[in-house]
Amino acid sequence: MHDTGEPLESHNKIPKGWLLFFFGMIIFVIGYIVSYTPAISGWSFYKEFDREMASAPKTEQSVAVKHYAGDKEAIKEGKEIYATTCAPCHNADATGGIGPNLTAATLKFGATEKSIYESISNGRPNGMPPFHQQIGSEKISKVTAFLESLRKK
Repeated sequence: MHDTGEPLESHNKIPKGWLLFFFGMIIFVIGYIVSYTPAISGWSFYKEFDREMASAPKTEQSVAVKHYAGDKEAIKEGKEIYATTCAPCHNADATGGIGPNLTAATLKFGATEKSIYESISNGRPNGMPPFHQQIGSEKISKVTAFLESLRKK
């Protein structure tokens, strides 16, 4: 009565490989959810991270800050470092651009050698990024000496 002579797809079976893949994925997803859902297993990325950080060797060593005030060679190197690192924001002559004027007698976060070093090393809120990782403490000390020489002129 319904025989049209055309092959019917309803009589074909799903290949066993596809069935195995389908049920394998269901088992994998259930196992993953049970293993990595904090409410079920108690696992937390933050706990793993804290554990790794606690076991990691301490690579940061306290380096004594060198003072290069008056050292002409260090001031020259500081000027070169300033030109490549700081000048895009503070202008080549340090009179300010995006960043503030660094030749002024008073600065927002202090005008002492220590406060200038700290500003460069750790950065400041609202725009000044930290540079300790990029250039290191010795180069920061040289840039500080260069900036001090600009302010004393």
